[in-house]
Amino acid sequence: MKDKAYAFCQRFVEDKIQMIQQQIVMIRESLNSESKRTAGDKHETGRAMLQLEREKLGRQLYEAEKMKMALQKVTFKNNGETITMGSLVATDSAIYFIAISAGKCKVDSSEIFCISLATPLAQLLLGKKVGDCITLNNQEHQITRIW
Repeated sequence: MKDKAYAFCQRFVEDKIQMIQQQIVMIRESLNSESKRTAGDKHETGRAMLQLEREKLGRQLYEAEKMKMALQKVTFKNNGETITMGSLVATDSAIYFIAISAGKCKVDSSEIFCISLATPLAQLLLGKKVGDCITLNNQEHQITRIW
């Protein structure tokens, strides 16, 4: 189950990077076509808007690359005793894969929430063991399994 959650996260990051790169190419092409038009205020405004969009996409690409690097740090040699980066954690309310924030994935009949190590929930779970409890939003959750 952990390997499927990991594969889901890999696909999520790769798809995100590919989509951003495609958008950057489209903006680059738009900038090139803008420069072939006649100069003027409207032309300059259009170029400035495209430049801003390209900068925004550059930041998004940087963040996606950071997610990819974080995912590469996930190890499958977890002892299953304490929660660390890469742990798959079952509580009495949900299952979490601590790696990157990639949303919810369905594995067999289970839903797994892929969360980043930086999330408040992951911070509460770190270092905990089976049987420990955490409290999030005034709700108590007991850890039932770690793998």
